[in-house]
Amino acid sequence: MIVFADRFDAGRQLAKRLQHLRGQDAVVLGLPRGGVPVAFEVAQALDLPLDVIVVRKLGVPYQPELAMGAIGEGGARVLDSRVLAATRVTAEELATIESRERAELEARVVRLRRGRDPVDLAGRIAVIVDDGIATGSTARAACAVARHLGAARVVVAVPVAPVEAVRGLPEADELVCVSTPPGFMAVGYHYRDFSPTSDEEVIVLLDTAGRRLQGVPTADDAPDCDVDVSIPVGTISLEGHLHLPEPVTGVVVFAHGSGSSRHSPRNRFVASVLQRAGLGTLLLDLLSPEEELARANVFDIELLAQRLTAATSWLGARPDSTSARVGYFGASTGAGAALWAAAEPGSQVAAVVSRGGRPDLAGPRLADVRAPTLLIVGGADEMVLELNRRAQARLRCPSELAVVEGATHLFEEPGTLAEAALLARDWFTRHLLPAKPARAAGATP
Repeated sequence: MIVFADRFDAGRQLAKRLQHLRGQDAVVLGLPRGGVPVAFEVAQALDLPLDVIVVRKLGVPYQPELAMGAIGEGGARVLDSRVLAATRVTAEELATIESRERAELEARVVRLRRGRDPVDLAGRIAVIVDDGIATGSTARAACAVARHLGAARVVVAVPVAPVEAVRGLPEADELVCVSTPPGFMAVGYHYRDFSPTSDEEVIVLLDTAGRRLQGVPTADDAPDCDVDVSIPVGTISLEGHLHLPEPVTGVVVFAHGSGSSRHSPRNRFVASVLQRAGLGTLLLDLLSPEEELARANVFDIELLAQRLTAATSWLGARPDSTSARVGYFGASTGAGAALWAAAEPGSQVAAVVSRGGRPDLAGPRLADVRAPTLLIVGGADEMVLELNRRAQARLRCPSELAVVEGATHLFEEPGTLAEAALLARDWFTRHLLPAKPARAAGATP
């Protein structure tokens, strides 16, 4: 029985059951990874801070699914004395398992928090959110860790759970559940879309929630325009996907020299981050499938730049985007094309970002670029990093080189693509969106 479209829908439905927490001194804590999109919607609806609660179960050595305790951040550790006594786990065995699990926990915390401090739970209501409960072992561990970290009250909130799990969670002061279907088999059966949540998505959601509390505006869920488009250029048409918020003040056009930019999972992820910040996006294939078969076209920077310029003109001719400022996001040879196009006389491009790109391929055109340019490169992508350093030295426009430590060329390492996406978001919002009005002197913050 499907109850929820996806985790965000589940979070919105769950938030309606938690309205009594609005205005309370509470913190919403998502259980990574699947619980975080649900928690994001709850925190947004209740105007509460969002954080993660990272826990690791301590399983009995010869029966890992049986929990003898759990650990959390800040040295938190809770043990089940009954299980320890019954299983006769030695102190040495416990120490070995805890050491291994704590290393994994700390690695995950570093990856997800990106240097942010955890929200202080002392004396507050901890609202622990997951995408559902199956056995309840993770929720019980999270409750224990939250109390260890000082929470005065613990609320567990989930979209779906079996009846027996709802009745058997004494560790929580309150349990809120949207649906307790009969014949419960698995959490995923009750979602139309239960695709895995990545570390990248968790990082972006935490960052977005933090910006919301700082008063940075974010986009709503209903774009004015979200359609596939076909852009005529000469004798061919370029296929793309256009997303425009209402109102639209800035649009980022994606340029990639090979493969389908509009279907690329990496480009789509970056686009989703930009959209949450209130930017429009145009994911664009600069070559037709037939043209891409000729490898030389992928490196024909002038051709790619001409296509990008034509798409920009098409965008400017649309009534719903004619006044929007335009930025370019280029990857691979598309970065060279973006800079080539930005260097054209009369170009109105307001900002350029290259992600793991080849800006050097713009060659002598680099000195003519006027748009502020951000070059993002993986720290482990040594050859491309050196090419970007050389390209930056030739730029005369405002420019920055951002190195994402540990990332290789495709930003496949956990957390690295999110880091690149957030860097791009900050660059584009700074240069494409209207500046926030300065606070008057003496005004109350």
